[in-house]
Order: sequence, then C-alpha cells, then structure tokens
Amino acid sequence: MCWNTSSAFTPVGFALRGPKSRKIVWTLGDAARLLMNDWPCDDGEEYMAAVKACVDAITGKISPEQFREVLLRAADEAGIRTLSLVPQRMGERRPHVPPMMR
Repeated sequence: MCWNTSSAFTPVGFALRGPKSRKIVWTLGDAARLLMNDWPCDDGEEYMAAVKACVDAITGKISPEQFREVLLRAADEAGIRTLSLVPQRMGERRPHVPPMMR
C-alpha cells in the first residue's frame, strides 16, 4: 500500500469550514484522513466515489492523479473551495520580480 506516496500526486489545498479550515493534501494518506475526519458531509455521490477511488489509488488500481480528479469533483459537490499547488523543487529559485511588476 502506498499511503504516503506523493511523487505522482499534484498537491491540492482545501478551504473547509470550522476550526480546521485549511488543509493541504500532499499524499494519498492525507486524502484518506481528510475524507474520513474532516469532510463536511458523508452522503454525497461524489464523496462516496472519492472514498472508493482513494482505496483504489492506495492499492494501485488507479493512479494518484485519477484519484485527485475524483477528489476535486467531491469537493465541488460539497461546496469546498480548492486550490491546486505547484511544489517548488529543491534548489530551484524563483526569478526576481521587481515590486512594481507584482
């Protein structure tokens, strides 16, 4: 099982309601915890598909990116705002942008 595999999973941020309002999902394990512990409703069709897809991704039946698409549909169904994240690689530098260009 690949609970903490993140190499093929593009991270995504979630804006939830409540005290634990912001979550970043980096791995399949993060996604499983989010779905089981922090999801606002557990009866939607897309939510159920996301839970199944998470198990399928962890067991290698589908790719992490295929699961990510299902997870994003579940977030849309639940009214959760999402933000795709692009991780910076080690040693990679961002170009300097002068303040007036920002």
